[in-house]
Amino acid sequence: MSITKEQVISALSKVDDPDLHKDLVTLNMVKEVAVEGSNVKATIELTTPACPMKDKIEEDCITAIKNEIPSVENVEINMTASVPGHLNNQKDAILPGVKNTIAVASGKGGVGKSTVAVNLAVALAKLGAKVGLIDADIYGPSIPLMLGINEKPKVYQDTATQKMVPLENFGIKLMSIGFLIDDNQPVIWRGPMASGALKQFMSDVNWGELDYLIYDMPPGTGDIQLTLVQTIPLTGAVIVTTPQDVSLIDARKGLKMFERVNVPVFGIIENMSYFIAPDTGKRYDIFGHGGGENLAKELEVAFLGGIPIDPRIREGGDKGKPIVFDLPDSDNSKVISEISKNLAAQVSINNINSSQQKVEIDLGDN
Repeated sequence: MSITKEQVISALSKVDDPDLHKDLVTLNMVKEVAVEGSNVKATIELTTPACPMKDKIEEDCITAIKNEIPSVENVEINMTASVPGHLNNQKDAILPGVKNTIAVASGKGGVGKSTVAVNLAVALAKLGAKVGLIDADIYGPSIPLMLGINEKPKVYQDTATQKMVPLENFGIKLMSIGFLIDDNQPVIWRGPMASGALKQFMSDVNWGELDYLIYDMPPGTGDIQLTLVQTIPLTGAVIVTTPQDVSLIDARKGLKMFERVNVPVFGIIENMSYFIAPDTGKRYDIFGHGGGENLAKELEVAFLGGIPIDPRIREGGDKGKPIVFDLPDSDNSKVISEISKNLAAQVSINNINSSQQKVEIDLGDN
């Protein structure tokens, strides 16, 4: 008896996406099925190339097909990805080709927020996503140094307006006020001027097609930060903290700020989480232990992961070569890569849940 496509699709309907908690057929992730004798090929389209469950889903598909159809000899699963976009009219008007906008924020300075933002962006790009990075830290732009760029963006005429072309390095598109001012020139602006500059980085820059546009936000929760988060049509935000109590207090305030303007928080990243002594391999919790994870539980958001203290992370920022690019096989690069996958998963969960809620509301209205 010959194998049919319907049998394969039925088998794949038994496979759930572990993050979305629905089967692949219901989620419309099964894109192609081909049967040649006792050989089966199927294409599964994930919601992000940075899916942390990619290998498990592939294995589950192979197992399900072989279990449901004993006559199958070989199964080939082709894994592709298409990132779902955040449904937001304001975002689509300002950034028509950008699917998701993510703020990387902190309640206070000195927690390594910019370092985290840079390495997250590069990690997502290495995993196959189209990524942009805006240095929204207007008063302390550090992205040019961290990504080794000292050029000026080019300007071209687009119909009645002039557009800037973002600079590119390490597979990501970049824009920073640091590209437009002298290194030794302080930015002495009031809040409206800062938010105006950020608006230009969105509306007057040709970003093209992006899966994720990441904003490195200025630290704190004052008037400028509030103005910026109200200006940017955000898909969501990430809070960076360290394990120590003073950082956790400020991280809690940062999360409350985003709640105030109805921006979902995808999770908390704990930077400087611990230190592994290179000579002995012993772990030292220099700033405490478990603070970020406990805060995530308290505030009912995801704990995306902890990044250890490593001089090479700092060195990568100083020499303009992020550790995830310069030392991709190091343990800490792998940690950051996993955190970027966890973030991408949270973005997909948020977008799919939001779109399903919208469908339910529309059906209810009808």
